[in-house]
Amino acid sequence: MKKEVLITTPYVTLGQLLKMENVIASGGQAKWFLREKTVYLNDEPENRRGKKLYDGDVVRVPEVGLFFIKAQ
Repeated sequence: MKKEVLITTPYVTLGQLLKMENVIASGGQAKWFLREKTVYLNDEPENRRGKKLYDGDVVRVPEVGLFFIKAQ
């Protein structure tokens, strides 16, 4: 699945993105999810839930989808 994610703030964290897109049920699950699964930010592995995502970033969650960050 490819999806454009619109943000109204300068950035969103990786943990917030996972929750917004219903990859995880709550923000508290982000740490566990990122420890168990490999998530890619701009084709580089990323496991920090607080990593800031900006306009133009691409997040790939294997078996879930591809998310394009777009500022409004």
